Amino acid sequence: MNPGIYNSVLITGSNRGIGLELVRQLAESVTSPSQIFAGCRDPGGPRSKALQDLAQKHSNLITVIPLDTTDPVSIKEASQVVGRKLSGGSLSLLINNAGMNIPGNLQQTGMKEMVDVYTTNVVGPMLVAKEFLPYMQRASALPGSQMPVIINVSSIMSSIEKCHERFSKSPAYAYRTSKAALNMLTRCMAEELKKDGILVTALHPGLVKTDMGGPQAHLTVVESVSGMLRVISSLTSEHSGTLLDWEGKGIPW
Repeated sequence: MNPGIYNSVLITGSNRGIGLELVRQLAESVTSPSQIFAGCRDPGGPRSKALQDLAQKHSNLITVIPLDTTDPVSIKEASQVVGRKLSGGSLSLLINNAGMNIPGNLQQTGMKEMVDVYTTNVVGPMLVAKEFLPYMQRASALPGSQMPVIINVSSIMSSIEKCHERFSKSPAYAYRTSKAALNMLTRCMAEELKKDGILVTALHPGLVKTDMGGPQAHLTVVESVSGMLRVISSLTSEHSGTLLDWEGKGIPW
């Protein structure tokens, strides 16, 4: 299988880092999707220039849409825009990539940090999946179609079993707990949506050299995204409700 089998793709948080590279690699794939919707909070802002340049280069493929995943109104408006542009009204791949991290140990983490990170990393993906679900159900109903996929970008830092391995270097209470909750959201969605023929998987992109990953990360964005797309292209129903890394290896809860 090839990621190009997904005819229509929506990626959140696509103006930088992993999201931007996902858009780029999908657009430049030999068998690229026919439609790529790149969602970001402020498409006209300076931090979105690289995305706008990419969209101009691939104007026949990429549509940049305003999408603030913490704002239900913004999500609904984005869904309406995408719905009007979708070929056949079906969406075959949704990548919930938008996320945030506020580092901190117990003493440094308060209610605001916990709520802000949880809202972005858990509530946002849920609301986006909920709003765009009808388009994915249509994709599933198409004769001979590939099973639609929802990818929730998680982290190895969500693993309760592996918490002790890097905790001293990065306590990150808000981030760790929110990504653990995202894993449960993935499991719940996988159970509910299997009747619709929709696969839901959590994916760890690796420790990537991005603003969030920091300078100590060992993977480049290009390497990470290349691996992620290979994993996505090889998913089967057996992978629904699991947490995999960018090489396709399972990560314990």
